[in-house]
Order: sequence, then structure tokens, then C-alpha cells
Amino acid sequence: MEARISEHPILGVMEKGQLVSFTLDGKTVQGFEGEPIAAALKAAGLMVHRYTAKEHKPRGIFCAIGRCTDCVMVVDGVPNVRTCITPLRAGMQVKTQYGVSDRQF
Repeated sequence: MEARISEHPILGVMEKGQLVSFTLDGKTVQGFEGEPIAAALKAAGLMVHRYTAKEHKPRGIFCAIGRCTDCVMVVDGVPNVRTCITPLRAGMQVKTQYGVSDRQF
């Protein structure tokens, strides 16, 4: 059974683009171009996107509509990117984020 999100509450039905590779903390992961980064990570079984600054607790997809900050990650060097609504592109460099700041974990 595939864990891929096929319909998003805000973005609608996910059209599968071509299979592309990107990196998460330097490790190669694959997803479909155009799907939210968070959806590709979930499908790959990768659920932790950041850790809270104060208590170091893991966070991942929560609202999935870009309203909270649980899914923020550093994407191509830019911190605080909401991965639940950011489309995946080939070659993206995604990194786990520490807190909601410019620091990386």
C-alpha cells in the first residue's frame, strides 16, 4: 500500500509529474515533480521535518495547508520553507531544520 498523498485539501488532486531525485540531509530521495515536498517525504517514510528549538521535539506534517510551521525545512539554502505547499523540483536540497529560524539541525 502506497503512503503517497493523492489529494491535498488546498492544492487539489495531485498530478504525478516525472519521477525526480532530490536530497534530504545529503541522502538521495525520489518523488514526483510538482507534488509537495512533504508528500514526497511522507511517501518515502520520512516524517520528521524539523525539531523544536526549546525541547528538541520532532515535527512533521500537521495542517498540510501552509498555516502552521511544523513542516518547515531548509530548501535550497532558504530556511522556513513550508514543505506541505512547496512543489518538488529535481535536484532540490532539503535539510532538516532546527526550530523556526535559519539554524539547521
